[in-house]
Amino acid sequence: MTSITVTAEAFRLAEAFVISRGARTEAKVLTVRVTRGGITGWGECVPYARYGESLESVTQEINDLPADITRADLQQVLGAGAARNAVDCALWDYEAKQAGKRVWDLAGVPAPRPVITAYTLSLGEPDAMQAAAAKHSYRPLLKIKLGTPDDMARLEAVRRGAPKSRIIVDANEGWTAEVYADLAPHLLRLGVELVEQPLPAGDDDMLSEIARPLPVCADEACHDRASLPALRGKYDMVNIKLDKTGGLTEALALRDAARSEGYGIMIGCMVGSSLAMAPAMVIAQGAAVVDLDAPLLLAEDREHALTYDDAGVHAPSAALWG
Repeated sequence: MTSITVTAEAFRLAEAFVISRGARTEAKVLTVRVTRGGITGWGECVPYARYGESLESVTQEINDLPADITRADLQQVLGAGAARNAVDCALWDYEAKQAGKRVWDLAGVPAPRPVITAYTLSLGEPDAMQAAAAKHSYRPLLKIKLGTPDDMARLEAVRRGAPKSRIIVDANEGWTAEVYADLAPHLLRLGVELVEQPLPAGDDDMLSEIARPLPVCADEACHDRASLPALRGKYDMVNIKLDKTGGLTEALALRDAARSEGYGIMIGCMVGSSLAMAPAMVIAQGAAVVDLDAPLLLAEDREHALTYDDAGVHAPSAALWG
């Protein structure tokens, strides 16, 4: 029997997750299973409205694929995005099970070791963000969701709440060039280590004209290798997310291409389960920043979930993926 099946699932969040574009209380994902010769591989994706995706549209893309498609052919049939990601990762899992090896052995990369991940604080009022920062001040790296014209009070509040944590910020395209230029000196003063996507993708040329006193990371502006030429002179790092690259296959290629062009590497995620994070661990080794905290934000997760402890997030067990 050969088949590709798609199932919509939802995982409750421990609390509302808020960014500059809106809020959510659950992670809505698509789970893809590829079955061939009695072996089933699986993967997960998070369709993202910002990129014109929905659960329905991505399901249709996957259902239109031939059941016997190869991973190589998949790269040509589907573009970068959630649909290709789930199928690509399911095929990696299938190939690993068929070969009786781990995915990283098939990919020719070192076995993943634990890596410290950022923990994300949702956008909120300064008092609420200070309380959240204090609650998680034991974590070594906090990521702050910002993206409004009056973020200075939020930055100050988070630093008061977590005076010793390393901090990175994500504006989710929410600032103007003027707002970012005003904030940049204060980001440095407060010990912020990088800023992620301060200006809207496609409207970010000013980044090549204004001072970048701390590293600027492309998120919405970087999907796959085809994105790299437009980033030159504007960004210092790229955030690689499997739902943007369209799977682990392109993510590996993007990582290598970005490094060869001098970009720092950040590994990020959408809000999904441990199944979505597992393939990202293959490319997280050696990254300057790892942001694979989505399972920590869930009230419920998959069986055989990823392990998070003081050493960081650990490689997936074979029972989960790969």
